[in-house]
Amino acid sequence: MSEENITLIKNLYDAFAAGDVPAVLGAMSPHIIWNEADNFPYADGNPYIGPEAVLNGVFARCIGEWDDFAVVIEEIINAGDTVIAFGRYTGTFKATGQAQNTQMAHVWRIENGKIVRFQQHADTLHVAQVTGAVKI
Repeated sequence: MSEENITLIKNLYDAFAAGDVPAVLGAMSPHIIWNEADNFPYADGNPYIGPEAVLNGVFARCIGEWDDFAVVIEEIINAGDTVIAFGRYTGTFKATGQAQNTQMAHVWRIENGKIVRFQQHADTLHVAQVTGAVKI
């Protein structure tokens, strides 16, 4: 089952890059539990329960607040029912005009061909600097 899980996650990132939101949401269990990294701007809704909560609380905000937001995957680790992706977020925060190149890791938990849990890990200090939340 683990190769199918890798394919599921690769297809999810491809769909996200193509703007195919229905395909992204369709990969999720109706009861997905989604958590953004502590101190990440979108962690205020943690945990997001269900695809609609993820769409409204995370994806819509990314689209509304960032120009050219993208997830660039550098490596995917196969851990059976868990898939871990390492990469970077890119894009420009509209309010500040600052570009990001934020290191991140995503941990995906999969059951019966659907994503049931997501945990984001990210360089929250870098994001806070780009968004103007902190200045160093």
